[in-house]
This record gives sequence, C-alpha cells and structure tokens, in this order.
Amino acid sequence: MTRRSRLRAVLAALAVGALLLAFPAVRRVLFGPGTAPTSVVVSGNIEAHQSVLSFTQVQAPIVYLPFDEGQSVKAGTVLARVDRRPYAEQLRIDAGNLGVARAQVSVNAANLVAAQKTVKSDQYDLAEKRRELRRDERLLENHATSRLATQQAFALEGQSAAQLARDQALVRVAGNSVRLAQASVAAARAKVRLDRIVLSYTRLRAPFAGVLAVREAELGELAGPGIAVFTLDDLDHVWLRAYVNEPNLGQIRLGEGVTVTTDTYPGKSYHGTISFISPQAEFTPKTVETHAERVALVYRIRIDIANPTHELLPGMPADAAIALLPAGK
Repeated sequence: MTRRSRLRAVLAALAVGALLLAFPAVRRVLFGPGTAPTSVVVSGNIEAHQSVLSFTQVQAPIVYLPFDEGQSVKAGTVLARVDRRPYAEQLRIDAGNLGVARAQVSVNAANLVAAQKTVKSDQYDLAEKRRELRRDERLLENHATSRLATQQAFALEGQSAAQLARDQALVRVAGNSVRLAQASVAAARAKVRLDRIVLSYTRLRAPFAGVLAVREAELGELAGPGIAVFTLDDLDHVWLRAYVNEPNLGQIRLGEGVTVTTDTYPGKSYHGTISFISPQAEFTPKTVETHAERVALVYRIRIDIANPTHELLPGMPADAAIALLPAGK
C-alpha cells in the first residue's frame, strides 16, 4: 500500500468515527444503548442567613462595643450599648408621675367617701324635716299651731331635700373623679412599661448564635434606627445554592440526601438535604465560562447542610453529588 493509500484509509476511519459520535442513533444501532449516569455533581457557593443588626427605637452615642469581626457569639449576647441616661431619666420621671396618679386616686376616693357620708346625713335630716312637717300639718288641722309655723316647717323640708340633691350630685362628681384618676394611673403605668421597653433597646443583643461577619460602627458614633452596627451570620444553618439541568429535574426529589465536598477540606464530606427545587426555569448564571452553558435552561436548588463546627463559611465554593433516580420514578 502506497503512502497516499494509507493516508486515505486514515481519513476515512476518522470520518466514520466522527459520524458515529455525531449521531447517537447510529451509535445505539451499532453498539446498543449506553449506560445512563446514576449521579450528577452540581457546584455552587455556601450561603448562610445574615442579619444586619441595628438599634431600634433609640438614638444615642455608642458607649460599649466589645466585639470585632470574626468572633463567635451566643444568642442573647450584648453586642453593643448606647448611652442609656436620657431614657433612664425619662423612666424615672414617668415613674414619679405614676406615684402622683396613685396618690390622686387615694385623695379622690377619700373625697368620695366623705361625700357619701354627707349624703347619708342629708337623708337623715330630710327624714326628720318631713316628720316635723307632718306633725305641724296635723297640729294646724287641730288649730294647735299657727299657719306660719307650718309654712316654716314646709320651707325647712324643701331646703333639706335640695341639700340632699346637691350632695348626691357631688357624690357622682367624686365618683367620676375617682374613675378618672384610676384611668390616669393606668395610662401612667403603661407609660412606665413603655419606658422600660425603650430602655431595653439601649442594648443590642444577638438574636441567634453566629459569627460577626461585619462590624460597621465604632465607639462614640451615633447609633439609631437603620444605622447598621453588625452583620451576624448564622453558621449553624448553611446551604448550597446550585443549579441542575432540565433533563435531570425529574430525577431528584425534595428531602433527598446528598454528599457535599469542598476544596478547602479535601477528603472530607458533609451531609446535605435538598430542601428546595425552584418551580421556574432560568438561564444558567453568567458566572459560568462558556456561552453555550449560559443559555442552557436550569433549575435552582437549595441544599441544607449541617455545619455544627462552622467549617463551611459563606461564599466558599462547594460541590454536591446527587444520586439520580430513574426517570419517571
């Protein structure tokens, strides 16, 4: 065989091989169906719950700021404190007002008791004046007394009745004063409770155990609502955000266990669970390198990972091996 003949044979073999690779149907006819993959590896970055912490309801200079970035804190730890003196003074003033309101209730209650006793005395006096009037009326009928004396008894009975009516009105006024004073006590007590709540806001506490990722304030700075002091990461509950191709969507399930690995800790794996599968397709994030991959449709998934040792940190690249179920199962 000449050199030219051998070259032609090689080119023909290459053409046949390319044809077989280009047409899967031809490969299946010649070699039978291939083995379907049993797992898929997805890549992404570790994420964690982040909470931006700031003071609420108060505005004052920061006087206590003992922690720095990277430190671990427990839930409830006091991370910072602002000057509490203005709020403590307001509490003291309102507590004094509460004492005054309570004293006013006592005074009004005593006035009510006195008014009620006066009414009782008026009732006895009116009863007596009525008896005297009836007696004089009988005497007048028997011509045993003068008409003038009877008229005087009638006038005294009317004055006594008027005095009773006046004092009964004063009892009602005194009762209203007591109720008003009691309402003032309730309002003052609520104000004191509110002052204590506001005073508690002068301490910034960690809402959960985590790691301080960012410190954004310094001692002496004015803190207040909307002014960030710390960013706290919840490293006990991290997850991997990743994407699966559309053909593999029907082969994964919620709650399925996966194995997560990182380049940071080679040879070490972490247990994860698929906790979310997006119901909507999207294009591959543009962080991938090739245009062909960017335009492919994928579905976002979330893989929750146990992280008791806080080894996995937000932003850390990681891979997850997911076992594929048979299609349609």
